[in-house]
Amino acid sequence: MKLNYLRLGTTAFVWLLGTAFVSAQQLTDQSEISLNDLSSFKSPGQTWTLAGGVTANLAEQNALNLTKGTGILVNIPTKKDHGSDLLTIGEHGDVVLELDYLMAKGANSGIYLQGIYELQLEDSWTATKPLSSINGGIYERWDDSKPDGQKGFGGYAPRQNVSKAPGLWQHIKIVFLAPRFDASGNKTANARFVSVELNGVLIHDNIELFGPTRGANSKEKAFGALRLQGDHGAVAFKNIKTSKVNNDLLNGKQRGGSDADPILIEAPVNTMIRSFIDINGGPRVVHAISIGSPQQVHYSYDLDNGLLFHAWRGDFIDATPMWHDRGNGSSKPRGTVTTFIKKPAPTLAKLADAQGTWPTDTTSTGFKTKGYILDTEDRPTFTYNVYGAKIDDAIRVLANGEGLNREISIDKPVDNIYALLVDAGSVEEIGKGLYLVDGQSYLKFDDAKDKPVIRDANGRKQLVILLRGKLNYSILF
Repeated sequence: MKLNYLRLGTTAFVWLLGTAFVSAQQLTDQSEISLNDLSSFKSPGQTWTLAGGVTANLAEQNALNLTKGTGILVNIPTKKDHGSDLLTIGEHGDVVLELDYLMAKGANSGIYLQGIYELQLEDSWTATKPLSSINGGIYERWDDSKPDGQKGFGGYAPRQNVSKAPGLWQHIKIVFLAPRFDASGNKTANARFVSVELNGVLIHDNIELFGPTRGANSKEKAFGALRLQGDHGAVAFKNIKTSKVNNDLLNGKQRGGSDADPILIEAPVNTMIRSFIDINGGPRVVHAISIGSPQQVHYSYDLDNGLLFHAWRGDFIDATPMWHDRGNGSSKPRGTVTTFIKKPAPTLAKLADAQGTWPTDTTSTGFKTKGYILDTEDRPTFTYNVYGAKIDDAIRVLANGEGLNREISIDKPVDNIYALLVDAGSVEEIGKGLYLVDGQSYLKFDDAKDKPVIRDANGRKQLVILLRGKLNYSILF
């Protein structure tokens, strides 16, 4: 399957940039919107507040838990106060907008460029069909004069759904060109989303906006306020940064990529591919296997260490680096990657106690891979020997598409054998048996025989747990 990326002509956009008007107060003159207070916004309603920390309640609709402080902008509508949109005092024309946002379960919100072009924000955690109404979609336009069922038109679905779970921080980067007008106020060029990247994945490329989307608060104009939707659900924002559009962004140079004809692998059924994989562009796993699923939840496994090192949501594999020309043997995920372990290491190790030093390789463990066994749905259970015992490692996509379930079994007792599940910047227990990792994933233990231990390791946090017979947990992301 081939995707053709349209590269924008720099010359044409240089002319467009030269026709922009000047606003008295432009958001692009600020590197970041201060969230120490609400002074950057016009008349914030009662549902808008500031917090120092935010987590979501995965069992309750539109529920966020806040800790005192500043730096995070939060909107929590209530039954009595349905909330209102929040507009910046500063205005923008062309802009590069980057921010982090967090959705409550079932929540809906939006980012309106200039107050009139909406990029949808939504809890679209498990959606498998991209629509203009899901997270990252460019919302449709609206015409009340059309027949029912045809009033909405002109929306743009994201290329793939790379949304994260409620309560996890998501990052969006938007490169936007405002519409152009002549001296008489006649529009001479439409607004345009040059690019939109969600969680590091390009989901829109060169989208022309032929008019305001539904819910616009005015007609099209050269400058307008940034508007955050506040009447549809609980949402949080932080790190709101703006900058000026430059020519490298217009012609795609800063988006990287390759001139090679892409070689893309889909997973309409459970699918496996062997390759090298670089973890976060760093350490290379040389005996990696990637497992794709029709639920659009995928993962990669290190056969040399019995290690589940990352997973992702969205499209499956880009095999261009492996198969184009002579290739380098590597492939890479096409969706939003969640990393659990930063570099290859054994999953299982014997320690004197939970604080013991984790080995860097399997030399002392007697590790020997036995490959994998496929079930009736072509899903692998990985098997290997370690410390004289046989290990079965079964990883399955959850039926609801929320993430993965993992069950590690050992066929006979081994004293003080621990499993390393996470090596991250932060790990915190936010509920009984529920752990938040780097604000990017959850680990959920329903019936663990032993409580997981959060430990310090060279300035990072690791989550380890004793393996006694069988260990079962879920990874939500």
